[in-house]
Amino acid sequence: IPQVEIVDRVVDVPVQKQVQVPMLAKQQKFVDIPQVEFVDKVVHVPVQKQVQVPMVTKVQKMVDIPQVEIVDQHVHVPVQKHRHVPMVSVAQKFVDIPQVEFVDRVVHVPVQKEVQVPMISKQQKFVD
Repeated sequence: IPQVEIVDRVVDVPVQKQVQVPMLAKQQKFVDIPQVEFVDKVVHVPVQKQVQVPMVTKVQKMVDIPQVEIVDQHVHVPVQKHRHVPMVSVAQKFVDIPQVEFVDRVVHVPVQKEVQVPMISKQQKFVD
């Protein structure tokens, strides 16, 4: 069986009250406002004059410029001598070479063969 639980909660309920607000009446009031006072001070201003300005002229000025000095070192270079080298020239020389001529002759050489021939020998036997 399901059980039901009841939980009570206290809730504040606002109470409306009527309050009478008094009416504000506007009334004019006179106020003294301080006035701003301007005090002038006399300042002496100098008088401007026109003055002749001298003309600018260009004057040439001598300036020393450093010169670059080149210092050479002398190096001994060996002197090359020219020598005449005999030139080898190859010349063709024609030489007669005796020619050897081989003359072959075919010569028939008889070939000898050795053949073993069985030899028949007869023996006489005497019977007694």
